[in-house]
Amino acid sequence: MTLALQHLTVVDLTQVMAGPFCCQLLGDLGADVIKVEPVGRGDATREATGHRLPHGESAAFLAVNRNKRGIALDLGDPAGRAAFHRLARDADVVVESFRPGVASRLGVDYPTLRELNPRLVYASISGFGQTGPYAARPGYDLIAQAMSGIMSVTGDPAGDPGKCGIPVADLSAGILSAVGILSACLSRTITGRGQAVDTSLYDAALAMSVWETAELWATGKAPGRLGSAHRVNAPYQAFPTRDGHLTIGANNARLWERLCAVLDRADLRDDPRFAANIDRVRNREELAAELAAALSEKDTDEWVELLLDAGVPAGPIRDYRQACEDPHTLAREMVVEMDHPTEGPVRSLGIPVKLSETAGTIRRVPPGLGEHTDEILRSVGYTDADIGAMRAKGSVS
Repeated sequence: MTLALQHLTVVDLTQVMAGPFCCQLLGDLGADVIKVEPVGRGDATREATGHRLPHGESAAFLAVNRNKRGIALDLGDPAGRAAFHRLARDADVVVESFRPGVASRLGVDYPTLRELNPRLVYASISGFGQTGPYAARPGYDLIAQAMSGIMSVTGDPAGDPGKCGIPVADLSAGILSAVGILSACLSRTITGRGQAVDTSLYDAALAMSVWETAELWATGKAPGRLGSAHRVNAPYQAFPTRDGHLTIGANNARLWERLCAVLDRADLRDDPRFAANIDRVRNREELAAELAAALSEKDTDEWVELLLDAGVPAGPIRDYRQACEDPHTLAREMVVEMDHPTEGPVRSLGIPVKLSETAGTIRRVPPGLGEHTDEILRSVGYTDADIGAMRAKGSVS
């Protein structure tokens, strides 16, 4: 099968989360992704103290580095840097996640590589972007969530600010960088020239804050924490049941009336406090208390079935074990299995973008450190003798 991006060669200089996730998305859709890691230590997630599989592989590294070939280069060594320049000369895309200024010191920045390859699309993912007063600051998902405002609206209204449970700044920066890369590649088909793509965790976190900034600019007041509730619709949140929790999205008059019918609470439908959506939003806390009392009479699954049968959007709150075992998850191929050379069968999340004619595939497990060094160097003109000399010097591994 033809793959959508099989004509693209991507050189991945990134580490940890945002950049590797971006490049994995491109690899899933067919790009030949060459992951460049430091000699000896590799990507920081290889040595992370997080969860490891039975034979020692880092679960974090495996999560965002499939569909890549791996090479280990010492970019601080002239021979290693020259090898990287050869890769960049023949590549379509380079993606890096250094703090601004580091790529220039290493000689792998966009102005340098553009001279070698004017068609190159060069994507940078950093904490705060390549410009602005915070550009030189170290950037982490936690810091981006804090400074962008996300933490100020996350958590219980009576509690402390909370971090979103997933690394939303990291992952959204990776997705937006992939969008920017593909946009630049499309532009290149017309202009014949590459360009730089600048994405940051901070910008990405702000870009996700569409409802919150809309409220700020409409009211002049900074929005606060609402727990699981919605800013402009009610009821649209999580509620406790007799044995757990569910979510209900009755965000218009028709669905509100259906919800009241399922709960057998015509009194709520006729209550002037809850007459229109604006009233329900204004009296959100009183409404939630009334609904929680009604929902405490049955178990989650029973309520979900009744609500869905009535056409009211609803769903149970599940943990990740339950979500990954759900028949719909499996039907959508969102949990897949890879055959790892040391760990055997390992599970991975599937490809979230389904293309009807050029569907993505999982063709490679995440590479070992320097697994494809010889193969990749030969492809850009190095002989076995050249490679042996570079390895002996520590320029590659």
